[in-house]
Amino acid sequence: MNEDKSDQFVVSPPLPAYLDAEVIRTMPDRVRRGLQELPCCRACPRNCRVNRMAGETRVCRTGRYARVNSAFAHLGEENCLRGWRGSGTIFFAGCNLRCVFCQNWDISQQGDGREMDASALADVMLALQECGCHNINFVTPEHVVPQVVEALGLAIDRGLRLPVVYNTSAYDSLSSLKLMDGLVDIYMPDFKFWSAESARRLCKAKDYPERARQAVREMHRQVGDLHFTPQGLACRGLLVRHLVMPGLLQESREIFRWLADEVSPDTFVNIMAQYHPDYQVGRIIETGPRAGQPRHPQINRCLTSAELEFAYQSAREAGLWRFDK
Repeated sequence: MNEDKSDQFVVSPPLPAYLDAEVIRTMPDRVRRGLQELPCCRACPRNCRVNRMAGETRVCRTGRYARVNSAFAHLGEENCLRGWRGSGTIFFAGCNLRCVFCQNWDISQQGDGREMDASALADVMLALQECGCHNINFVTPEHVVPQVVEALGLAIDRGLRLPVVYNTSAYDSLSSLKLMDGLVDIYMPDFKFWSAESARRLCKAKDYPERARQAVREMHRQVGDLHFTPQGLACRGLLVRHLVMPGLLQESREIFRWLADEVSPDTFVNIMAQYHPDYQVGRIIETGPRAGQPRHPQINRCLTSAELEFAYQSAREAGLWRFDK
């Protein structure tokens, strides 16, 4: 019966949020405020306090300029983002998390990528627009928000007219998200863990759940529930991803309850089933009492169909009904 509400989330395609006259007027000040976060870096919840303007790095291994690993028309994103011409993804190198199961660890942990100043990054956005992409999709931007804002200002001046997708782990600072307010059309956070202990053990950030809750609330405040064009493309709103992991189903249940109760029962959720052991999960411990055992035995297997069904049922019981499959 909830499905009957779907039509209320279909709208005529709006202009990108950043074309608002007030947003354009305040862009220079926004860029200035963003760059002020870098000399004693507080661009993300790590608050490393290093001088990135001088090239110093710490957790994210990124200095003054963002590093881009790849940029292309991505046909593997959610249907509502990729459409028929692809989502214009820009994969940033580096990450402020240390997920032991990361499936993109070569990008996030090894940090392979080409350093780009604001002008070069703006050119990448315009090239993706030129090749017909439906949107500009910033992947793992949590640690480079000041650089993204700086580049967006140039890209808008040069003719960028595509909606912006902010594709994040949700380990974002509120100050950075407020810099993006009015620049982002679609927020796409991945809410990973509910408990501090799981976050400490699996992504090396025990404050992740608290920070993610703060971030998702702020994202929803800015853009609301997810809306679509009549052609089925996402055009504005919040899309939450959740990777279901073996043995952590109660965490999934709590996340779904929180989304329904504290954000909106109309939250659009992609319940992802593609987890598989990767990166450090299956590595063998070489010394100590657990020598010869895998580092993370609880998650050293793939998800079962019963576990996935439990996750969907938990979401429905929480009151959520808008899913991407």
